[in-house]
Amino acid sequence: MIFGRSERGKPPVEPVTLKILVAGGFGVGKTTLVGAVSEIRPLRTEELLTEAGRPVDDTSGVEGKHTTTVAMDFGRITLREDLVLYLFGTPGQERFWFMWDELAEGALGAVVLADTRRLEDCFAAVDYFERRSIPFLVGVNCFDDAARYPADAVRKALDLGPDVPVVLCDARDRESVKDVLIGVVRHAMAYAADHRQAVTT
Repeated sequence: MIFGRSERGKPPVEPVTLKILVAGGFGVGKTTLVGAVSEIRPLRTEELLTEAGRPVDDTSGVEGKHTTTVAMDFGRITLREDLVLYLFGTPGQERFWFMWDELAEGALGAVVLADTRRLEDCFAAVDYFERRSIPFLVGVNCFDDAARYPADAVRKALDLGPDVPVVLCDARDRESVKDVLIGVVRHAMAYAADHRQAVTT
């Protein structure tokens, strides 16, 4: 079905739009994830790394990376006829973290993308969403040259609660990313239902 047109006499469906953040450390694959799944050409705000930024940009472990997101990535994916996700990738470097508060406004939930070679790089994102009670899922981006660990081992290393989903994924693969996003939506809806129940009891 094409939005705005009826199919076989059915009234047009107005899709619900939800905002999902994609966060994590520098070079973890946020831009790749948004680009892999977006049904529109993603909006990217990447700039070349410069010598001036070398003293403040930690590129250890991602020495081959030559660009960085300075504001956000933006993409869109239709999960169902009545459900559209807007994806906002956050900048990973500390000097651009001031953007996070604006990007997080109205977000249903978030994906914290992690690299097992540099797990400490996602601590800031985990802490950010925990402090603001924004439900999140940890997606472990399985790089080809990175060691593979079970989800429970990653959970323990990040000191996550048992209610936070941890999934292994490939940020380059559309179907893998779709599974991650579906997991975020389900987790956020369950989180919201539990919160409502806690308030009414």
